Amino acid sequence: MGSGAKPQRSANCGDVNIDKLENPVQFKILSIPATGDVYAEEELNRFLRSHRAVSVQRELVQSGTAAYWCFCIEHLPGSAGSDETGGRRRRVDYKEVLSEADFAVFARLRDVRKELAASEAVPVYAIATNEQLAEMARARSATAADLKKIDGFGEAKAEKYGETFLAVIREFDQAEGGEKNASGGEPH
Repeated sequence: MGSGAKPQRSANCGDVNIDKLENPVQFKILSIPATGDVYAEEELNRFLRSHRAVSVQRELVQSGTAAYWCFCIEHLPGSAGSDETGGRRRRVDYKEVLSEADFAVFARLRDVRKELAASEAVPVYAIATNEQLAEMARARSATAADLKKIDGFGEAKAEKYGETFLAVIREFDQAEGGEKNASGGEPH
């Protein structure tokens, strides 16, 4: 490989279009060697800056003696653009990316988060981000261990707020008559 040549990465699968009823989303799969790769890191950062990401899943993958980070980025079609937002990233409209049932859970989780934040005199994002609440609603988290799998929602938050959020999810699951199973919801 000549100097300045871009290294080849075999795990870049590109965009995959998935149609969820009326909520089209896309997925971008990227990998970065665990030892680091400036080009791959820049590609990931450039992609995240230019798209409206809904969620990012990451996993360290071992393949023989090689190890790499694999990222699955769920994003809305089009780019993030800076047209009407003055250069800021546009907000995700969770009504667009969540099913009607999941959005109802998300909205109730958001209300509960607001109540918790007011009682503790902290900003709502200190309790949980919208992305974390959307993931709880989408996966229908059933246990504190499920909550800890959500990026940024660790042991302390699971212990402090977990039961409150789980009670909301259980309430919806019971009202829906168990349409979604307790081990992570129906496949999306």
